Amino acid sequence: MGKKYYLFEDSSELAAQLAVDFKSAVEEKANSGESLTIALSGGHTPKAFFEILAEPPYREGIPWKNVIFFWGDERCVPPDNDESNYKMTNIALLSHIDIPAGNIHRVLGEDPPTNEALRYEKVIGENVSSGGNEFPRFDWIFLGMGDDGHTASLFPGAHNLKEMQRICVVAEHPETGQKRVSITFPVINNAKRVSFLVAGEAKAPVFKEILEKGSEPLPYPASMVEPQNGMLEWYLDKAAAPEL
Repeated sequence: MGKKYYLFEDSSELAAQLAVDFKSAVEEKANSGESLTIALSGGHTPKAFFEILAEPPYREGIPWKNVIFFWGDERCVPPDNDESNYKMTNIALLSHIDIPAGNIHRVLGEDPPTNEALRYEKVIGENVSSGGNEFPRFDWIFLGMGDDGHTASLFPGAHNLKEMQRICVVAEHPETGQKRVSITFPVINNAKRVSFLVAGEAKAPVFKEILEKGSEPLPYPASMVEPQNGMLEWYLDKAAAPEL
């Protein structure tokens, strides 16, 4: 459906605009009596965004009962571990807002990874309506991008990049070997709206390659995000996208 690039002075300005856009998206859904299904990412940029949402006017001004939270990926650690994406989101946002507990679907990082990938797949399937194919169609998926071009927990060269049947897979960090649970490309590319949140000059070389991508495939998982019937957005700060 299309691709948009939004450029900001810095990550703070990026997070502030994203909060405005988020509020609009939730209100639009709430006005028609529906809920917004969202898959969150970890990282510094989303944290700044969550912290803004946890303050007025967003904290009281967003109809949180119309938001259903999932995570696009999670490290296989307990929810009180400092590496947990859930813990970061909970401290920055969830603990500050009035949202029904049933609207928060975290990955159980403390459980055996293979079991949890299967369980989480089922949870997503039961709570996110399908897009006319067998895959769930999220309203909005937030993604980060690593310096190596990975997104969610889909890493360059990993065998699960070609997974076309499953909703969730067990992934492994290429350097640390840490296990993670991640949604797959068929889910990401089935979403109505996918937004990369990318800040910092360390991301600039990979973003430049993706921006200038020709017909030849790139080794970066982030370059494989191409929603079939959805909008792809890049929220970028100037350090990450000096070309724009």
